[in-house]
Amino acid sequence: MDALQNLFEQHFRVRAERVQPLQGQLSGSGRKIIRLSSGKISSIGILYDVREENVAFLEFSRHFRRHGLPVPEIYAEDLNHGAYLEQDLGDTTLFDFLSRHRTGAAIAPTAVEAYRQVVAALPRFQVEAARDLNYKVCYPRASFDRQSIAWDLNYFKYYFLRLAGIPFNEQALEHDFSRLTKFLLSAERDYFLYRDFQSRNIMLCDGNPFFLDYQGGRKGALQYDIASLLYDAKADLPPDLRQHLLDQYLGSLSTFIALDHAAFMHYYYAYVYVRILQALGAYGFRGFYERKTHFLQSVPYALRNIRWLLHNVELPVALPTLTEAFRNMVGSEKLQGVASASGQLTVRVFSFSFHRGLPQDETGNGGGFIFDGRSLPNPGREERFQALSGQDEPVVEYLDQQESVQQFLANVIALVESSVANYQSRGFKNLMVAFGCTGGQHRSVYLSEQLAKHLRGTNGVEVIVHHRELEKAKL
Repeated sequence: MDALQNLFEQHFRVRAERVQPLQGQLSGSGRKIIRLSSGKISSIGILYDVREENVAFLEFSRHFRRHGLPVPEIYAEDLNHGAYLEQDLGDTTLFDFLSRHRTGAAIAPTAVEAYRQVVAALPRFQVEAARDLNYKVCYPRASFDRQSIAWDLNYFKYYFLRLAGIPFNEQALEHDFSRLTKFLLSAERDYFLYRDFQSRNIMLCDGNPFFLDYQGGRKGALQYDIASLLYDAKADLPPDLRQHLLDQYLGSLSTFIALDHAAFMHYYYAYVYVRILQALGAYGFRGFYERKTHFLQSVPYALRNIRWLLHNVELPVALPTLTEAFRNMVGSEKLQGVASASGQLTVRVFSFSFHRGLPQDETGNGGGFIFDGRSLPNPGREERFQALSGQDEPVVEYLDQQESVQQFLANVIALVESSVANYQSRGFKNLMVAFGCTGGQHRSVYLSEQLAKHLRGTNGVEVIVHHRELEKAKL
């Protein structure tokens, strides 16, 4: 942490007044992501001890910015301590935005438009910026080659199929893997492959998409990244929207290269499959092996995609053993049970006034956290804020600038994140978090909204907010 504070002070010439961890136990990444700020100055700090991966991200970031691509500006770095500072792009990922603008399969036009902007930008990374990219810094491989594919397929075999108890003939499966690999490698592969092009790695800032987490990028085929986005399991895009966005992508791509549409589609669904297999391997490793069961929340969505592919797509390469494994997966009672056992955790967040008593837990869980916000600066004492609440922008800006408030919130988030992970691993369904203050109007409302914003989009978590005193005032 000291390395990040030093970088912040060296770059901005002021000491960081607030240090807020943004990523805890719910993440699958080993990176620590921290927001450092002072007044209106804010940046994101990264701590990670894999030097080669840091070098790849930093060099790619500077290269993409030279090409005018929307990626974070790099402010400062200290590779000896695995630390760097980058531009703060806010808190809204494409996945968050999608989640807030959909009702089941019905996705609002604003979310569709955000996806359209994203797929239109992808060819600029793959083609335009790839021409003079330094692939020597790629980590761990310079291309999506036979070794890369073998790692992904074995990841799926050993951490998903085996641990999920799906039967298969290993030698026959290896023959399928060999045929699939040969087929994938026969596609044109002279483009930049982003590698993890999915909705949680895309930020929406001032209505525009910005792109993150391309440190695993390498040379490869065009099909892989668009498949990653459109078959991103938890995003659960409807088939007709996937097709619409694929058409949009191909239209944009055709402005950069002489696109052979038939050749692209010949390989496309094989890359869809290999990306899904890579993701399932990750879910199995984190969920079955490391017992972080919230990662298993994505499994039913991935199986839904496989079921759709089995019914709607015939690959140009024969994969009988793998196809049989797919059928066993979608019909597996164990996998259905795993999804149910690690089922959704509902976090109910309350704001309230201590003068009117504590909020009641109606779930039977027996309570949760009660946080007392009365020690924090009180906007209600200032006339300009008296008619407002902690949901109104002037109050939010005021409390955002209070160091004690941000430190309080960071401690709360760390405690709640730990309990969320523990509750999910034990199959609990409900957690209650309540913030109290004097009137239940400013501080408690602000704290509730900030925690809810932080938790939304977390795998397997539904967040429900109740502002008790504000809701009573409306009756």
